[in-house]
Formats: sequence, structure tokens, C-alpha cells
Amino acid sequence: MMWREFVNLNSYWQSVNYCEKLRIILGTTAEIRNNAVLLHKGKRMKVLEFQHVKPGKGGAFVRTKLKDIQTGKIIDETFNAGARIEIIRVEVKPMQYLYNDGDFFIFMDNKTYDQITVSESTINRGKDFLVAGMNVDLLFDGQEILDIRIPAHVVLQVTDTEPGFKGNTATGATKPATLETGFIIQVPLFVSSDDKIKIDTRTGQYIERAK
Repeated sequence: MMWREFVNLNSYWQSVNYCEKLRIILGTTAEIRNNAVLLHKGKRMKVLEFQHVKPGKGGAFVRTKLKDIQTGKIIDETFNAGARIEIIRVEVKPMQYLYNDGDFFIFMDNKTYDQITVSESTINRGKDFLVAGMNVDLLFDGQEILDIRIPAHVVLQVTDTEPGFKGNTATGATKPATLETGFIIQVPLFVSSDDKIKIDTRTGQYIERAK
């Protein structure tokens, strides 16, 4: 075996060991999915959105919106179609949210009933939509909690807003409303306190009044 071949082979096994240690799967852009976690530029990034684009001229590419799991910063990133990517193989555990204790949120494993404490920085915007008894998914990289995955739509109760008037459906007119989680959202004028409304947790926007 030539020295160059030995060096390349050695580098290959170092790469394999490194990937196995971090539980990384080597793939291509064809495997990008929403909520997948990538190792990109040395950072763990969650895929929020992706779109395969085939322009009339030039090569195809994949446009993505990624969230830095550590900082919460959201960036737009474009990959050439077929480019190699590193996918972190995360474990997803169903959990039930119990309560908030200061800067920490307490969840219960639905299978073992063990309780887990998650920091507010990890919960991030999810705290605006969490109510006791809600089932969510927690994403783990080994023993480390990476992120929380909440339902795309939730129903929450309005605790405070200006009185609503039946039939007031002025197009585009809204008012602020405080929800049971403390989150403030813009709602149509006809919504009243104690109403339950459906919210898109991805955008934080009102969808409709729940029946």
C-alpha cells in the first residue's frame, strides 16, 4: 500500500469515528426534512423550512431556513442540489408539560413517568404556547436536550382583551389579547375574554376562534 493510500485510509477512519461519536449521518440535500437537525458550519441547526428549486437556467438548489439550536438565531441558507450534508441522528421522546418553576420547565416522560427539567433558553418561543397537560416532543442528542417540538396548532384561552362585539368583522382590524400563557397576540375585534382561539405556533398568529 502506498503512503498516500495509507494516509487517506487513516483520515477516512478518523472521519468515521468522529461521525459515530457525534451520531452523525452523512447524506445529501435530498434527505433534508423539516425539524431535521444538521451539523452545519460547526453548529447544530434545526431545519424550519426547505424548498427544492429548479431554475430555468443553472443548477438546481435547496433553499432552507435554519435555526441555530444554541443561540436561537434563524438564518437563510442555500445548498446546491445533491451537496453532502451532515445530519445529526436525534432521539425524539414524547413528554407531557407539567409546570413552570422560574427559569425552568418541568416535563414528564410519558413512558417512564420520570420528570425532566428544561431551561427556558432551550424552550425559547415554545414557552408562549405551553399549558399544563400539553403533550410535546423533546429532541435529544445523547443526554443533551436540543429542542422542543410543539404542535403546529394549539388552542389557548384569552384572559384579557377589550370587549368584543358580535358582528364586528371589520376586515383587517385587530386588537391585542393576552392569552393564558401570558403571550400577547393580535386578534379580530369580535374576540372576547374567555374565548378560546386556535394559534399557529410557527408564526405566533391567530387562526380562528375555537368552537
